[in-house]
This record gives sequence, structure tokens and C-alpha cells, in this order.
Amino acid sequence: MAGGNLSPRQKMINLMYLIFIAMLALNMSKEVLSAFGLMNEKLTESNQATEQRNANFVASLEQKANDQPEKYAPLKAKADQIDVLAHKFDDYLEDLKGKMTAGLDDATDYEIMDKGTYLDENFFKGDKLKEDGQEFLNQINSFREGVVKILENEPGMESIVKDVKEKFNTEQEINRDGIKIDWLDYHYKGFPLVASLTKMTQLQADIKTTESEILSNMLQGTLSSEVSMTNYTTLMETSKSAYFNGEQFDGQIVLGRKDASTKPKRVELTLDGRKLTENQYSIEDGKVKLKIGTGGVGEHKIEGNLYFGEGGEEIAVPVSSSFATVAKPNAATISADKMNVVYRGVKNPMTISFAGIPDNKVNASAQGLSKAGGSRYVMDATRIQGREVTINVTGTLPDGGKVSDNAKFRIKDLPKPTGTIRGEDGQVKMQRNSLEISTVGAMFDDFDFELPLRVTGFKFKVPGQPTINVNGNKLDSRAKSALRKAKRGEGVQIFDIEAKATGVSVILKKVSPVFIELTN
Repeated sequence: MAGGNLSPRQKMINLMYLIFIAMLALNMSKEVLSAFGLMNEKLTESNQATEQRNANFVASLEQKANDQPEKYAPLKAKADQIDVLAHKFDDYLEDLKGKMTAGLDDATDYEIMDKGTYLDENFFKGDKLKEDGQEFLNQINSFREGVVKILENEPGMESIVKDVKEKFNTEQEINRDGIKIDWLDYHYKGFPLVASLTKMTQLQADIKTTESEILSNMLQGTLSSEVSMTNYTTLMETSKSAYFNGEQFDGQIVLGRKDASTKPKRVELTLDGRKLTENQYSIEDGKVKLKIGTGGVGEHKIEGNLYFGEGGEEIAVPVSSSFATVAKPNAATISADKMNVVYRGVKNPMTISFAGIPDNKVNASAQGLSKAGGSRYVMDATRIQGREVTINVTGTLPDGGKVSDNAKFRIKDLPKPTGTIRGEDGQVKMQRNSLEISTVGAMFDDFDFELPLRVTGFKFKVPGQPTINVNGNKLDSRAKSALRKAKRGEGVQIFDIEAKATGVSVILKKVSPVFIELTN
């Protein structure tokens, strides 16, 4: 019973069962009753420490939500819901424990707590439950279902949801004679008072530990997201904004973190020593977007501070940058906003300009090209024959002279979508119950366009079972029924995935299938 790699909680449960067996053998000796009482006291002390840790975490989270509401307010909202559920259930158990010991002169005299009169009389009436017994079950079920509902769609919470369902399960148990009996009868009917008190204190420990795990997991997920390399971009640092021919370039490539939820509380910036007003900048997606004129020819300095909230105080982040305004252009700047190719079936955003020439004096032409405003253009290569398109650009100088340039772009078809299950593609290992609730998806691998795909149907194949056509993006009842007949280690297939993308004017290539190996 104590062998193997067991968690501390499971070891404690096993120890309780050993003590139960000892009680039967020793006819409820006073030593065993005292041992239960000591265990109850230790659990109570541990619960108080856990409660304080949880309170400190919630307080810290509240401060973070005040400092950075965009990032932490949604997290704080879910944490508050969990905290309300936990305290409601915990308060109920504490009140019930008080009623159980109300008739005792000394609530710490465990040696006289060898009877289970209170619960036997208030929870049970023969083979049926009384109102108090049903209320006890309702409290457990309400906590379990409430936590599951809050976390069921939260990424990274799958293991905690599973653990909550197991810890607070109230389904029938099998007794030593192999007979199924109700959960409440199995755990509380006929037990000594001190044993029932200890079990309820353990329930309180499970509540507080569950809340700690949830809060910790939420914060860990937030921190992992913050430090993820996908939140970083590369920046170039230079000693000056422009260089002459023949000079040595001294640029340095550094990493800069981008986070739409991290916004400064206030901004103090100057341009060439003149303070910028609020209508000269805006804060968008965690960035301070400047709305200023380029000024005269030469280098211009932007300096000042960005102020962020942290721990109830303002932290200043210094700004020191520059840009150069040049006089006369000699070449056009043509760039595809996504990459050096354009794709059929989508609107390809492009930026086309001539350095030093206003956008209204720049003209760009090519088959499928249209102007969206300023230097922004859209290339629709759907109707272009061949695999290449040339964009011709002409700029009008202030003196009326003309400059011109051109650039060629390759035309490619949209890549083949990849089928996914639970966000994973290819060959996936997963448990049967996880597959039942997982979502079938599709995505473009390593594709620079944001083109979310919506799965409308797929085929599901279990070895030895007929292929099932499923509508939607989750297994239906027929597919789940076939899945239950699969054996451990067998592979099931999801194929002929039907996917659609909004705004795409061409037929998508066939979506690649997903293979799942069942691990249970």
C-alpha cells in the first residue's frame, strides 16, 4: 500500500486506511482515536498556512491587476471566481465540523470521539439520505462542477481539471465485499466522530491545495507566455541614423519584447527638445505610436521616459532614439509586408514608396495591384497567369522631374493545410477520454498570413469499425461509440478534414490527416 512513487496526499490517504484497519483490530483503542485527533490538528495547521499563502497570492494579483489591467484583469477575474467557490465550500465544512462537536465539553478530547452519532442521525435515514446528507453532497458537487466550468476552456489547465474531478468525485464506491454502495455511506456511515472530522479537514486541505495549484498554474502560464520567444522581435541599435558611403556600419542586433497587454501609464517624450502633446502619439498593442512630422533635413532626437505601474509605484523606462530626414531620393522602396512573394486567393498587403517623395506623388502599377491609402497597396494575384508579377513605380520630384524603379515578385499558391487534434498535428499520442473532448482543427504551417481555418466536418476511422462521417469539429456520439471499442495502443485516424477560411477566393488544398495512438 505504501510502495511505488506516491504523492504525499496519496501516502496520507493510505495511512488513514491503515489506521482504520488498526481501529477495527483494536476495537477503537484510545491510542488510535488520539492518533486521528493528532492528524486532524496537523491538517488544520497546514490548512491555515495554505490559506495565508492563497490570500497573499490573491492580494498580489489584485495589485498586478491595478498596475497592468490589460494583462492581469482577466486572470484576476477567474481567480476571484475560484476563491469564492473555495471559501463557500470551506466555510460550510467548518460550520458542519462545529455542529459535530457542539455537544462535547472538550473538542480536543479525541479519546471519547468513538461514536458517529451526529452524522448517522443527521445524514442518513435507513438506506436514504436526509436533507443534511444531500446538502453535503450538493456542496461537494457544486464546488467540483463550478471549478471545472471555470477552467474547462483554459489552456494548460487540463491536468488540474482532471485532478479536481477525481478528488471531489461522489460516485458509488465498491466495498470489501465487491458491492457498490453510495459514496456518502462508504465514507461516513458508522465511522467514529474523530475519523469523520479528520476526513472533512482533509477535504478542506484538498480545497485549499486545489486553489493554490490553480492560482500557481495561472501565473506560471502568464509568465511562460511573457518569456516565450514568440513575444520577441529583433531591433537594430546604431550609433547614428544615417551613414556615408565607405563608412563602417556599427549596428547591433538586439531582442525586444512585444506585448500588447503591457502599456505605459503615461508618456513624457520630446522631439528635438520640444515636448510632444497627447495628439502626437497613441498607445497601440503595447507600443507608443508617434504621429509627428519628419521635419527638416537632418537628424532628429526623440527622448524622454515611459512610465509603467509596478507594485503601486511608477517605474520610468528611458527613451533615447533618433531618425534622419533625407533630401532627394534615388531609388524606390518596394516591399511586401509579409514576405518576398505574393499568394493567390488572398489580399497581399504591400508598402510602396519613394524615399523623400510624398505618397500622393508616387504611382505604382501592376496587374492585380490597387491602392489602399498612403503608401499601402493590396496585390490580388488570383487572376494573374504565370508565376511572376512586376510592379512598376514612378515618383514625381518637387522640381517636376521623374524617377522610376520596378521589382518582381513570385506568385505562389496557398500551402497545403495541416490537420490538428488538440492543436497537435501528425501522429499524436493521447488518452481516449481526452480524444473524446478534443477539437479537430486545421492550420497553415509556417505561413506568414493570419488565416484562421474553420473545420466543418471530417471522417473518423477506428480499426475494425466502419468509417464515420462527422459534422463539426468534435467527435459526435457515433464516433465516441466507435472509439470506445478501440484497444489500447491502436491507432485511429481523422482524415478528409473539411476546412474553410474567411476571405479566401480559391479552393484550399486537401487537408493532411491526423493519426492518434491511444494510450489507454
